[in-house]
Amino acid sequence: MNNFIYQKLEDTKLDIISKNVKYIKIIDHPSVKVQLAAVHQDERVIEYIKDPCLEVQLIAVRKNENVIRYIASPFVKVQLAAVRQNGNALQYIKDPSPEAQLAAVQQNGYAIQYIADPSAEVQLAAVQESGNAIQYIKNPSPEAQLAAVQQNGYAIEYINTPCLEVQLAAVQEDGRALQFIKDPSPAVQLAAVQEDGRIINFIENPSLEVQLAAVKQNIDAIEYIKDPSLEAQLTAVRQNGNAIEHIDTPCLEVELTAVRQNGNSIEHIDTPCLEVQLAAVIQNGDAIKYIQDPCLKVQLAAVQQNGHAIRYIKHQFPEAQLVAVQHSGWAVVYITDPSVDIQAAAIYNNLEAIDLIDYTDKRVLERALQQYIADGNIYAILFILSVDESFYDKLDCDTKLLLELDT
Repeated sequence: MNNFIYQKLEDTKLDIISKNVKYIKIIDHPSVKVQLAAVHQDERVIEYIKDPCLEVQLIAVRKNENVIRYIASPFVKVQLAAVRQNGNALQYIKDPSPEAQLAAVQQNGYAIQYIADPSAEVQLAAVQESGNAIQYIKNPSPEAQLAAVQQNGYAIEYINTPCLEVQLAAVQEDGRALQFIKDPSPAVQLAAVQEDGRIINFIENPSLEVQLAAVKQNIDAIEYIKDPSLEAQLTAVRQNGNAIEHIDTPCLEVELTAVRQNGNSIEHIDTPCLEVQLAAVIQNGDAIKYIQDPCLKVQLAAVQQNGHAIRYIKHQFPEAQLVAVQHSGWAVVYITDPSVDIQAAAIYNNLEAIDLIDYTDKRVLERALQQYIADGNIYAILFILSVDESFYDKLDCDTKLLLELDT
C-alpha cells in the first residue's frame, strides 16, 4: 500500500473516531496515531484497543487511573502512574509489580488489602501512611505493628496479643487506645493517663500513682475515679478549685484547698463550715453569693476583699456596709437606705459617689466635709462647697484662710 492510500485511510479513521470515538472498536489494528487520538478524546476507549502501546497506556491512566482495569498487561511505568494517582487503582492490576505495590500503599495505606502476600517493606509503608491499614495484613511483622500504632494508636484494635512495646507506643500516641488492650499492665495504664488523664475512665481500681498522673494531666480526670485517694483529690483542687464538684463528700482539707485556689468553688460544697466560708471570701469576695445568710465575720471578710461584694448580701450588717464603702465609695449603690455615716464614708472614699446618694440631708455632706477638713483636702472641700455653698459660713477661720490662699 503506497503512502498516499495509507494516509487517506488514516485520515478516514481519524474522521470516524472524531465523530464517535467508540468506533475505534471496529477498526482493526489502529495505528498509534489513531489510538492516541481516541484516548485523548475519551480515555475509556482503551478498553477496545488490543495491546495499546506504552504511550497510549500512560495517556489513558494519567487522565483516569481506573482505566487500568481495561489494560491486560500494563507496563510497570503505567502501573506506577495509576497507583501514584490513587493507590486503590491497584485492585485492577493483575500481578502488580513490587514497585507498584509499594507506590500504591505509600499513596493510600488501605490499598494493601489488594495485595495477597505483602512484603515487610510494603507492610511498613502501608501502616506508616495509615495505621489502621494493619487490619488488612495477616500476621503483620513486629515492625509493622509498632509503626501502625505510632501512626495511629487505635490501630492496636486490629493486633492480636500485642507486645508491651506496641501497647506502650499505642497509648503514648493516643491514650484512648487503652480501651482495646486487655488487662493492661501498670506501666501501660500510667502511659495512657499521662497522654490523656480522662482515660482513667477505662481503668478499674487505678493505683495511687495512676490516679495522681491522671489528674496532673487533666483535672477533669477526677470525675472518672471512683473513690479517689486524698492525694488525688488535693492534686485536682490545687490545680482548679472547681474540681471539687466531682468529689463526693470531700473532707475539710480538700474543701479548704479548693476555695483557697478559687473562692467561687464554694458553690459546689454543701453546707460549708465557717472556716471554709471565710477562706472562700478571702480569696474572692464575690464568693459570698454562694453562701446563705453569711454571718458578720464572713460579710466583713468579703467586703474587705472586694467592697462591691456587698451587692450579693441580702441581709447586710451595718458594719459590713461601712467597710464596703470604705473599700469603694461606689459600693453605696448596693445598699438600701444607707445611714448618714455610710453615705458620708462613701463620699469620703470617692467624691464621685456624691451622685449616688441623697444629699438633701445636710448631715451627710457635713460629716464628709469635716473629714476632708481634717485631712486638709482643699479640692474635696471646694467640691462639696460647689454642691452646697451654705457650708462656707460654718467653716472655721483657718480653713477659710486656707481656701483663700489656695484660690
